[in-house]
Amino acid sequence: MREESVTIQQTLPKGVMLNAYPDSIGERLSDTVNLLKRPELKDAFSLFYILPTFFNSDLDRGFSIIDYDLNPELVSPEDLEALKQLNITFKLDLVLNHLSVRSPQFQDLLQRGVESPYSDFFVDWDEFWRDHGVVGPDGRVMPNEEHIQKLFMRKPDLPVLKVRLPDGSRKLYWNTFYQEVKFGDVSPDDFTGIEGLHPDEAHAITAAVHDAIHATNDLDGLDLGPLSHYQDKVLEIVCHKREYSGQMDLNARSEKVWQFYDETLRKLRDYGTKIVRLDAFAYLHKEPGQPNFFNRPGTWEYLERLKGIARKYDLIVFPEVHAEYGTGLHEEVASKGFPIYDFFFPGLIIDALERGANEALLRWLADIRERGLQTINMLGCHDGIPVLDLRGKQMNGTSRPGLLDDQQIEATMGRIVDRGGRVKNLFGADGTKISYYQVNATFFSALGEDERKLLLARAIQMFMPGIPQVWYLDLFAGSNDYAAADSGGSAGHKEINRTNLSLADVESRLGLPIVRDQIALIRLRNHSPAFDGDFEILESAPHQLHLAWQNEGLTVTLRADLRNHAFSVHQDDGTGEVPLMSFE
Repeated sequence: MREESVTIQQTLPKGVMLNAYPDSIGERLSDTVNLLKRPELKDAFSLFYILPTFFNSDLDRGFSIIDYDLNPELVSPEDLEALKQLNITFKLDLVLNHLSVRSPQFQDLLQRGVESPYSDFFVDWDEFWRDHGVVGPDGRVMPNEEHIQKLFMRKPDLPVLKVRLPDGSRKLYWNTFYQEVKFGDVSPDDFTGIEGLHPDEAHAITAAVHDAIHATNDLDGLDLGPLSHYQDKVLEIVCHKREYSGQMDLNARSEKVWQFYDETLRKLRDYGTKIVRLDAFAYLHKEPGQPNFFNRPGTWEYLERLKGIARKYDLIVFPEVHAEYGTGLHEEVASKGFPIYDFFFPGLIIDALERGANEALLRWLADIRERGLQTINMLGCHDGIPVLDLRGKQMNGTSRPGLLDDQQIEATMGRIVDRGGRVKNLFGADGTKISYYQVNATFFSALGEDERKLLLARAIQMFMPGIPQVWYLDLFAGSNDYAAADSGGSAGHKEINRTNLSLADVESRLGLPIVRDQIALIRLRNHSPAFDGDFEILESAPHQLHLAWQNEGLTVTLRADLRNHAFSVHQDDGTGEVPLMSFE
């Protein structure tokens, strides 16, 4: 008898989830733990998504993992035990697509070259494309044009990092995301050990090296002229002073990579994790002739294999993916038994509160109910507000409309930018900008720093199906941090919404009505048994939103006006409605 494939649904736990870096509040995770013990916040949260500076990392505020050991500067085993005592379940990241250049695996490769046991742990660009491209005069393989055009770029250049191996050879490794190469200063003294080299020649070589680095931040253009017979020795010396930073793509064709995933998931389980977010998973499966984003069926094969490993450790895994609503990718992921991030909700809320209209938000709520989607939603987060996700899509000759039309999306985007938001762009294979990707802002600033709008947005979030995830800075009504954005380098746009709050900041804000009222809504969602029952969308006028939850005779109802941003919350235990809170 043929065995049929069965989709196993993973069920998310209940409650409200806090979202922060270990040092977002105070200086260490212990400061956030102590805050959660305070009467003002005690029992407000049942879950905590701790961002990956929890681990040892370098670039991209934690998403360039060196290893998955606890970062001792920010986290201790005692912190994790304290969170368990507060009955708070963790969510942590497994960054599937890449590891840091500083990871033990890549460092071993740099030191031992082809003799390294990790020689196939990362994606060798030239080897990957050897039968699907042309070898150039520099020995680098350039993929055929039809393959290049299918690549989805996160930066305006080929996704590669060139490294020098111990035998003097130079290799290109696939590097989808960040990279940085720094050359240490060289002086004539560095070359005095080269046999037969005159001091004047050492000065000339130093000048030539500086010129090459200044021109291209590389040594490909190094021209030593009559001293070229010293080139190999010079390169060896200079390269010893070169430092790499970057997120190197893992080669999922290697069994060593899957052993690494298994060991990592076990380690996360041992920390006390229950939910694991699979970051950058859609870039993992790579195949010549296919896009480098969510290939099918390869991506599904990888995800099913990961789900099997997670099941062994009693973990829930879910993939983090951005795509336009019109692609239906969120539905495809959900149909395979995975929870999904609700990246549509933030833009829909901004649109609803600015236009005073409920139709787009109601359409998405209907989708969630009818398709049985398990979601984790948010207003703000460590990343940007993904407005583009709301778009429709033309696919296979048919058009699927978005949750907002292009004019509404542009209007939403324009409002956020006019209020100080920063834009992240995507690039085509030729390096030209093809579109914006996300807009970065605190959610409070995206709403024009209007406290009534923020509070209503939080109320609607607490009545949404799924797990509400609360960004710490939104909770404390944080505004755009322009100084951090301006000084943050190539990824500075993200720092606009990552301000670390001192303990004094938190102390001064805990008494603010906008903070107290948000906590009251969060605590209601986290504790009322009504939210363990059935969700209902009640009939309302186009400028209103009426939502209810009912369980075993207890009903909690939100009635909101999207024009003037007034709302009320009522409870009915069968003896009549009682107002719990009202903001007129």
